[in-house]
Amino acid sequence: MSERVKQRPTGRSSLWPLVIRRLCYGLLMILAVSALIFIGVQLLPGNAATAILGQSATPAAVHELNLQLGLDKPALGRYLSWLMGIAQGDFGLSYSSRSAIAGPLFTRLGNTLFLAGCTAVIAVPLALVIGFLSVRYQGGLIDTMLNGLARAAVALPEFFSGYLLMLIFAITLAWFPSNSTLSGDMSLDARFSAIALPCATLVLAILGHMSNMTRAALIAAQSAAYVDTALLKGLTPARILWRHVLPNALGPIINVVAINLAYLMVGVVIVENVFVYPGLGQYMVDSISKRDIPVMQDCALLLAGIYILLNLLADVLALIANPRLRHQR
Repeated sequence: MSERVKQRPTGRSSLWPLVIRRLCYGLLMILAVSALIFIGVQLLPGNAATAILGQSATPAAVHELNLQLGLDKPALGRYLSWLMGIAQGDFGLSYSSRSAIAGPLFTRLGNTLFLAGCTAVIAVPLALVIGFLSVRYQGGLIDTMLNGLARAAVALPEFFSGYLLMLIFAITLAWFPSNSTLSGDMSLDARFSAIALPCATLVLAILGHMSNMTRAALIAAQSAAYVDTALLKGLTPARILWRHVLPNALGPIINVVAINLAYLMVGVVIVENVFVYPGLGQYMVDSISKRDIPVMQDCALLLAGIYILLNLLADVLALIANPRLRHQR
């Protein structure tokens, strides 16, 4: 009997290899994405030196600037040098300003994370409440109305809902500013007012998908046999949904929430440019127009890294929420 107990694998011992495997896959994915980013930037038409100096620049001036920027070196050497620099915390120099990229890069990243964090604080609880109410009143008027609103929110692209909110709340009602500019001396209230419209746009972008998937996960968990047993014992549907169904649906719900938070790092690029928000997305778009290759590569890799990291977090949290991995078999 004792030997049989010793041979039982614990949930923790079976979980860690899966987590480590996911982390290794994530590192490989980041390397692959970095190569794709570098290749894509190199395939852009035109020349960075010509874009900086202008079309009237002489060939000698363009050649001299190419030498200064290191564009005459082989592509593989430039790629490896870029990766080694990032691994050491050196994000390189901007072609346009000739200054270090790290300072403005992380300032813009902080602004983007502030906007994404405020969006998550609003959208995640609201999506859970909408999904819970839809299942609680499944098939009724409340469920129909909430589903209709969620589908309408999913159908609206970010740029359309952003300009629509700007028209209503910035131009017509004049409640919030249309340009979400930030400065270092702004108070917290002023910051919240500045990000109100882009935050609402991002909430609309992810709320419908999260609430629909939450509803689907709860309905799937509700079809289990223990729900019928709980009903026979006299428990109310609301208590069954809250105490028994929700804990068993946490895995899929956590996965959906984390994936939508990762999507924020993609949608924020569009929203930041609509509202002129000084975040990482606008920084990257501005660098594209200036043909600032190091800034383009750093911004794209940072956004891709955050996206991959959040997807890894979704996988790990889904594994942790799996009862078969948490408990002994």
